[in-house]
Amino acid sequence: MTAIGANLPRSDGEAKLRGDAVFGVDLAVPGMLHARLLRAPVPAGIIRRIDTAAAATSPGVRDVVIGADVPNQRTGLFIFDTPCFATDYVAYEGEPIAAVLADTPEQAEAAIGKIELEIDEQTPVATPEQALAPNARPVHPSWAKFATAGGIEIARKGNVVAEIVSDPGDVDAAFARADRVVEGFYRAPRQYQAYLEPRMALATYQAGRYTIQVSHQYPFRLRDRMAQVLGVPKSALRIVGHHIGGGFGAKLDLGLEAFAALLARRAGRPVRMVNTAEEERLTAPCRENATVRIRSAVRDDGTILAQDVEVLFDSGAYANNAPAMASIPMFMFGSIYRVGTARIRARTAYTNTAPTGAFRGVSGTYLVFAAERHMDDIANELGRDRREFRLASLADDGHRMLNGQALEQLSILRRAFDLVEQRAPWTEQGRGALRGVGIAAIVWLTNPAPGQATVKLNEDGGLMVVTAATDNGSGAVTIGLRQIAAECLGLPVEQVVVTMPDTDVAGYDGGSQGSRTTHVTGRAVHDATAEVRETVIDKAAAMLEAAKEDLVIEDGIVQVAGVPDMRLSLAEVAMAATFSSGPIAATASYATPPPPHDPERTKGMLFATWPTPTYHVHLAEVTVDPVTGQVTVDRYVIAQEVGRTINPDAVMGQIHGGLAQGLGYALWERVDIDGGRYVQRSFETHGLPLACDMPAVEAVLMEHPEPAGPYGAKGTAEPPIVPVAAVIANAVSDAVGAPIDEIPITPEAVLRALD
Repeated sequence: MTAIGANLPRSDGEAKLRGDAVFGVDLAVPGMLHARLLRAPVPAGIIRRIDTAAAATSPGVRDVVIGADVPNQRTGLFIFDTPCFATDYVAYEGEPIAAVLADTPEQAEAAIGKIELEIDEQTPVATPEQALAPNARPVHPSWAKFATAGGIEIARKGNVVAEIVSDPGDVDAAFARADRVVEGFYRAPRQYQAYLEPRMALATYQAGRYTIQVSHQYPFRLRDRMAQVLGVPKSALRIVGHHIGGGFGAKLDLGLEAFAALLARRAGRPVRMVNTAEEERLTAPCRENATVRIRSAVRDDGTILAQDVEVLFDSGAYANNAPAMASIPMFMFGSIYRVGTARIRARTAYTNTAPTGAFRGVSGTYLVFAAERHMDDIANELGRDRREFRLASLADDGHRMLNGQALEQLSILRRAFDLVEQRAPWTEQGRGALRGVGIAAIVWLTNPAPGQATVKLNEDGGLMVVTAATDNGSGAVTIGLRQIAAECLGLPVEQVVVTMPDTDVAGYDGGSQGSRTTHVTGRAVHDATAEVRETVIDKAAAMLEAAKEDLVIEDGIVQVAGVPDMRLSLAEVAMAATFSSGPIAATASYATPPPPHDPERTKGMLFATWPTPTYHVHLAEVTVDPVTGQVTVDRYVIAQEVGRTINPDAVMGQIHGGLAQGLGYALWERVDIDGGRYVQRSFETHGLPLACDMPAVEAVLMEHPEPAGPYGAKGTAEPPIVPVAAVIANAVSDAVGAPIDEIPITPEAVLRALD
């Protein structure tokens, strides 16, 4: 039986089902101490005094640390703006100011309450609009002194973290030729990742090296970022990964790890830190809030002559990955639809709020929301059917995005529209009072970050895959990588074991992000396994005195094709090799090469290409209650391009999960900010969707094997969330007969639209 395309079980499934799996928060070692952080109680202010004397003499306290006691240089992914501890001023509520180390968590928490802190509170710069207003107070007075990683040039000024402008110079002339101009303004909030396991760290320091045990999505980034903070070589750090209790992007960068490491070195004891639920709410790197303004120059025949797009999003108090995310708008406009020319200005701003960060479908959710709502706006302005207008505007194969990269398989979108139409004929949906239908299309990337794998054939015939790839719940490691290796070597999946991540043992891996694990690390696993297979064939041919081309491997047996008696088990071959030529093992690496593009069009972009694109169409049917304003999603249909399906159940799981998060974002979840402070501080007030809120999902998987992928696989996990808000907003707008241009779509907003 082939392993590819089969619904095989996860290797971690039973342990997680029975509660036996060890997550980061389950970790404990003898002699460990416990640490807690004093976090800023205000979103903005000048620190005048910190007195730790009473805390230092509290029962059980071993150490109290502030910024003056440790290396506290500013670091970051792209802009070095983030200190370990705030020392001069507070940039957001929840920012670390001091740490207490004690024998128990309770003693550490009690001592935190004894630290005397005096802050001259300032009026916070609470929104990007306030940050960019004339004479706005700088969130960071010394921003001009912040260095950048590798000296890269980033267009920034005052509270502008980064700015990217793409202007071909002919946009204004196109607007002058237009029959009409359609304008739209779209607003989206932050979105909290809502994982159940809080961020944690267990650190030890021994013989000049730090070992950090974590549940983290990207161990090698954590290693590199901690080297920055601690001022040590990368090789002085070892990151050991464990099962992850959810992350969705929130566990891609630093959390508590550096604090635990600093305290472990000072104390000479292991140090454990775990955030409380409220700390997670205050400090998690949420998806950024944003506004998008679009103007389109349109002819009466539906030709879009030009678009003028302005995107403004909130980086929070520090830059994090915002300078790279400022490039994403360049791929969301003028990509799948024909637009004569486009000018795009993307800016991200510092505010006195918690730093924003990665969340599944980075930036794409609100950009597609704006772009696809705007397509509805144009169609309605022209009196055109919204689906027909999209198909008439859809570009052809070879169409070039704004970076000059060609989308060679864009026609897949036409097939996706057709497949959705077969399931849910457009003219039959959304019929009746207060019922509506929405549709949207996207092209999404597969993250190209590199991956490596070492594959070892054990002497019992089992296969060991050593990789730093992390399984963030998708099954990409515990299902996908195992099935790829099993298929390549020709043995049952049950005989393939994948190690937990360990930066001392495994080669570099780009982490659980951007749907990359199956495509990129899977390719490395395939190539390494193929080399192991060649070695097995060579060794078995000598042992059987047969020609290599006559040998086949099936179910862990090497035999001469058509001669059942001439056979060896993989265990026999591995044992013979180990004690003659040496153990059978191979290592391979892969990184997606950047697609051809025009470097002149990508100046200033830290994210210059859209690698390994996939194509998707979503449709939803909704009903609106005229009394309560509640929206019910009656039907949801998806056509998703996957390259090649490694495990159908795993892909469907990602589709359902992405849709659930997208529906929460569109309809129910609240991350409101008032005066720089989060309003919702518990799951009770957050508004997560429940099982009863989910519609039946009708998903069609389109296979177009990608030559570079293992058995043709592309990324699958991120795309399902990206167009959901757009589809739901389009459907609700259709139902109420008025535009819905802000999410979440609250009952109050629906009732206002009905009025």
